[in-house]
Amino acid sequence: MNSSPSLPGKVYLIGAGPGAQDLMTLRGARLLAQADVVLHDALVTEEMLELCPQAQKILVGKRCGQLSTAQAFINKQLVDHARKHAVVVRLKGGDPMLFGRADEELRALEEAGIAVEVVPGITTALAAAAATQQPLTKRGVSRSVAFFTSSTAPGEPDQTRIPDCDTLVQYMGGREAIATAQRLLAQGRRFDTPVVVIENCSRPDQRIVRLPLSALAHGLGDTHGPVLVMLGDAMAARAHQAIDEEAAIVARHA
Repeated sequence: MNSSPSLPGKVYLIGAGPGAQDLMTLRGARLLAQADVVLHDALVTEEMLELCPQAQKILVGKRCGQLSTAQAFINKQLVDHARKHAVVVRLKGGDPMLFGRADEELRALEEAGIAVEVVPGITTALAAAAATQQPLTKRGVSRSVAFFTSSTAPGEPDQTRIPDCDTLVQYMGGREAIATAQRLLAQGRRFDTPVVVIENCSRPDQRIVRLPLSALAHGLGDTHGPVLVMLGDAMAARAHQAIDEEAAIVARHA
């Protein structure tokens, strides 16, 4: 490993994708294999960290509703390590540029004069569409898609209006399921609007649930991993589509 460079090292903001190791990009995997230090999210799997056995690994996870690392501290860690090491990786679940707090980290590194590069990853919405074989767009049904989250920065007001698009995808939607459904119903969405919920997308314990919007308004019960909610008429099951999701999951990971 290349420690204590004469000049500041470089930081790579890398998207780990939804979880499965083989959904990481080749570029991301190559850079992980070269990293001196990897600062990773709580959602990054142990399988993914096997790609960087040589690196010092630092958990800087931020999980909704749980004790998490302050963003200012993460920013400082990135700058400090880049001044000591040649290759520093900030490994984020999904894609760094979507709900990944990349703006704060980019600004901190730029202000410190640290070189930075972003390596995209498969964002969970696209992985979920693939896992469920449910396209987010569909001719004559859905020509617009919105990704949103109810999570806000400290001190900012909660989101009250949900985007008006044909297909909606809510990140971190498990805890917000009831509020989301109630808001959508109040905004005029039909009670029978199809909803597809996916938990732990691409992982061995992946779980898929199909239900109408009216049922989502009663909540999802206990969930044990990241939850993504996809909603809209494009989510309607096709006539010959397998709907025994639980059986399909067991077969796929057997």
